Amino acid sequence: MLTMTYRYRIYPDTTQQEKLSGWMETCRVAYNYGLAEIKDWCNSRKCLIDRCSIKHEYIMPTDLPFPKEIKQLNALPKAKKVFPRLGEVPSQVLQQAVKQLHRGWETFQARGTGFPRFKKYGQFKSLLFPQFKESPIAGNTILLPKIGNILINLHRPIPDGFAIKQVRIVKKADIWYASISIQSDVNVPNHKPHGHPIGVDIGLEKLIATSDGVLVKPPKFFRKMQSELKSLQRRLSRKKKRSNNYEKQRIKVARMQHTIDNTRSYFHFKQAHIFCVSLLA
Repeated sequence: MLTMTYRYRIYPDTTQQEKLSGWMETCRVAYNYGLAEIKDWCNSRKCLIDRCSIKHEYIMPTDLPFPKEIKQLNALPKAKKVFPRLGEVPSQVLQQAVKQLHRGWETFQARGTGFPRFKKYGQFKSLLFPQFKESPIAGNTILLPKIGNILINLHRPIPDGFAIKQVRIVKKADIWYASISIQSDVNVPNHKPHGHPIGVDIGLEKLIATSDGVLVKPPKFFRKMQSELKSLQRRLSRKKKRSNNYEKQRIKVARMQHTIDNTRSYFHFKQAHIFCVSLLA
């Protein structure tokens, strides 16, 4: 089984953007509510049995079970009757927000660090559509439940023999992406090492040094764009929070940070491609 993920730029219209942003906020609320249940349960087990705490007290039955993933998922249909806002989001997308919380909880249990945190306004920036009966891509559009067709820049086609398993919609600044996971039931053979072997070391003064004597200097993209980013952040600090001007300036700062991230990622992929070509030469 071979699974790959392709990322494409999408162009939702104003109505679609508002709906997707509203869904992200609703999923954030569901995520935080589930996390609050977990934290309250944990804190209730820390209370002293012979005296009351001065700061706070969590009154919960001793036999109350831990709010597991399946319990919180089963509570969503009842919650939709009380909070109709939850019903606006596709059921599977809302469920993925709860599952994301418990993946973080399981990671914390395994490592002992990284307790899940509450997400502030605007920090939930992705939606996962976990399954599709048919391929959602037709021509230059992608069809999403309760959204409709969205323009997509399909800069590379889906390979033959691959089926679309899930789609994650990601928002970075005011730019939207669709990360599409594709899967094919094929066996990938284990090739024996061949070609010209080289050793690669990573340093500080020289970012990369190879056994062939190739030295690559660190490009330091952040330092080159730091002055412009600093100017944008200074202007942002003078705006009134949650105002229209604040939101416009915040997007400019996010765009600049996204540009730095893209530039750095492109450099890494470019260098990796150069080394792969030299290995096969």
